[in-house]
Amino acid sequence: MLLPSLATMLILRGEPNPRALAMASAAFDAPSYEADRLARDAEAMAAMQGEADAAFAGLRTPWKWVIRKRIWDYMEEKDIARQPRPVHHRIPNFVGADEAAARLGDLPEFQAARCVKVNPDTPQRPVRQMVLERDKVLLTPQPRLRTGFFSTVSVKDNLPAGGTIADLTNSKGVAEHGTPIGLDAKYAVDLVVVGSTAVCPSTGARVGKGEGFAELEWGILSLMGNLDAASTLVVTTVHDCQVVDDMPGGALTKHDVPVDVIVTPTRVIRVGEGRAPKPSGVYWDLLSPQKLAQIRVLQTLKQRLEAERGAPLPSGPDEKLPPLAERGPRGRGKPRGRGRGGRGRGRTSEPSASL
Repeated sequence: MLLPSLATMLILRGEPNPRALAMASAAFDAPSYEADRLARDAEAMAAMQGEADAAFAGLRTPWKWVIRKRIWDYMEEKDIARQPRPVHHRIPNFVGADEAAARLGDLPEFQAARCVKVNPDTPQRPVRQMVLERDKVLLTPQPRLRTGFFSTVSVKDNLPAGGTIADLTNSKGVAEHGTPIGLDAKYAVDLVVVGSTAVCPSTGARVGKGEGFAELEWGILSLMGNLDAASTLVVTTVHDCQVVDDMPGGALTKHDVPVDVIVTPTRVIRVGEGRAPKPSGVYWDLLSPQKLAQIRVLQTLKQRLEAERGAPLPSGPDEKLPPLAERGPRGRGKPRGRGRGGRGRGRTSEPSASL
């Protein structure tokens, strides 16, 4: 099925997002957007500084935090990390992200895809660039779903006069030039690209930065019929040192989304029959009140479903949300790398030495 142009593809029904409408009807206020983004980063940094690592022993899956810290520490120590740094509490950017994106572009599934969902994190920016360069439709979430849902971007519909494709590949460019879409927009996602902190080659289990947005986005898209949970391919691009073999078997929660293909700067790994099952829909019984309170689109969706059912949906247990990323000044802390970690020879046993 060929995707029509966005003008005819997007059927926007339901209650529109006020901010999206304002942005669509008025000139984009880039200084205000950037000021808001930096203010939120400052809030995240202050929250992170007030928390000790021991505070997260009560998280649902503390083993994930052991792996995250190990990988983040290792990537900084070996200078595999790239800006924004430090990479802690982020999907870490890495040496060779461009090469990994190029390898992804050789996959036949990517070449055949027409609409590709890609996370908004820095290491996947080359992937977003490639999606647009190849005249595909890019579907990307608004950061942390805090102001809306998704935006679609294509060269045909969204490239500004005199602009470049690179202008459409960061969050500011998507907010300024992308097409915001609502819960009821009609489109089909052919391929999903996610970022990871660590990923297992035998089960496809992945660990992100701890906020759970990749799983929530997958859940909403599968619930609304925009992707087929059973057949839609999930790919991640990572550094070789992020491929680990010590994730405990059977320890994933039922909403975790495993990957089918792992792409690094040096290789492509296809997960075999041992891949963990993919979820479908939103698991309301796992969604804490704290997480629900952060995400307006989920609140809207839950209210709608409860009205249709005439009964309340279940609610998940309370949880302590993880800290967000600290935005360190460029040039401070670890030196900007010159490729010392560059070819990904770090093995999964090495990061454990940092614990």
